Amino acid sequence: MSDTTALNADFRKYDQVEKAHTYRLAEHATDEFDDDYEIATLDLGKFLHGSENEKARFAQHLNVSLEEIGFAVLVGHGVDPTLYDTVHDQVLDLFESTPLEQKMRFEGRRHGSVSQGYFPIEHTSEIHPDLVEGWVWCRRAFDVPQERDATFQAEDYWPNADYEQQFRPLLLAHEALFKPIAQAILQGLGCDPHLFDRKLTGTNFGLRLNYYPPMTHEQDSSGAGRLLGHEDVDLFTILPAPRTEGLQVWNHRSGKWVRLRAPRGSIIINTGDYMQLISNDRLPSTTHRVGKPVDGSHILAPRVSFATNVYLWEDELLEVLPGLGEPKYPPVKAITFHTRSTSKFYGDDYAVDSD
Repeated sequence: MSDTTALNADFRKYDQVEKAHTYRLAEHATDEFDDDYEIATLDLGKFLHGSENEKARFAQHLNVSLEEIGFAVLVGHGVDPTLYDTVHDQVLDLFESTPLEQKMRFEGRRHGSVSQGYFPIEHTSEIHPDLVEGWVWCRRAFDVPQERDATFQAEDYWPNADYEQQFRPLLLAHEALFKPIAQAILQGLGCDPHLFDRKLTGTNFGLRLNYYPPMTHEQDSSGAGRLLGHEDVDLFTILPAPRTEGLQVWNHRSGKWVRLRAPRGSIIINTGDYMQLISNDRLPSTTHRVGKPVDGSHILAPRVSFATNVYLWEDELLEVLPGLGEPKYPPVKAITFHTRSTSKFYGDDYAVDSD
C-alpha cells in the first residue's frame, strides 16, 4: 500500500488551474472540521419553471454558494427520487455480482479525454490507495444520440448489455439538467445564459459509479482513504445525495473540512477545473473526498454513489468567458487541458497535446 501521508502539493505540477492550498489526500486525525457551516440548499424548480425574477434570484444564490465553497445542494430538480433508489440497487448488483475477472476485461483506459472503464479497489489512481471500486462510462458507451461513434455495441463497454439499458434512464434524467444548470451559472456570472447551449447539446460526460465495500479493521487503521481528496476535471458534477454519509468538502475560506449531508432525493453539484478556467477563478474547483462516516457504518455495510461529470468534447476550446476581466489562463483544447491534469492519476504518458 502506498504512502497514506501524501499531500496534494506533491503533484501540483499537474494542476492546470491555480490550487494554492495544501491538504493530505486521505483523512487524517489532525484534520479540522467546521460543523457549523451549511452548504446552501436551493430550489432548482425556481429556475426551471419560475418567472424571470425568480430565475435571476436563483442564479444569484447559486453563484454565491459556488463562489464560497464550490458546492450547492439542489431540490426541485424534477428527477423522480425513486430512480435514485433503483440505481442504488443496480450499482450494488453490478459490483457484487460481476466476477473480478469479468470486470478486468473492461479495465480503465483513455477514450478521448476521459479514462473510461473499471478501476479495482486501491487502484483508482497511481498516486494513493483509496478503498473504492469505480466504473466510468462516457457518452460513447450509451445507446443515445451522438455524432462521434456511428456504430454502438453495448458489449464493447458493459459486462452485460442489460446494464446499459438499466443505467440509461439515469443518464437521460441528468442530461436534461446540463443546460439549465449551466444557464443558471452563466447568468449568475453576468454572462449570456445560453452561451454554452450548443456545446452542451449531445456533449460528453462521465458517469462514475462508486462502490465502497465494508472496510476491514486493518484497512480502518491503515490511514488509507475511502476516496482520496481531489478536484473534478469538468464543468460541474451532478451527484444524487448518497444514502451513507462520508462526503467531505474543503472550505477554502476557513481552511477546514465540511461534512456534507444532503437530503435524500436531492442532488449535489460542484464546479470543476473547466469551470474554474472559464470563470477566471471566480468559481473554484473545490477539493472533496470521501472519509469515514461518524456512525462507524464503514465497517458494517457498503457505500454507493453515482456521479455524472459534465464535460465538453475533446476538440472544444476552453477559454475565459467574456466580461470576467483580464484572462488568467490562455485558451486550450479540452483534451489537452483534461489529460494534462489527470495524468497525475494515470501516468505522464496519459497527457495529450493538440494544436
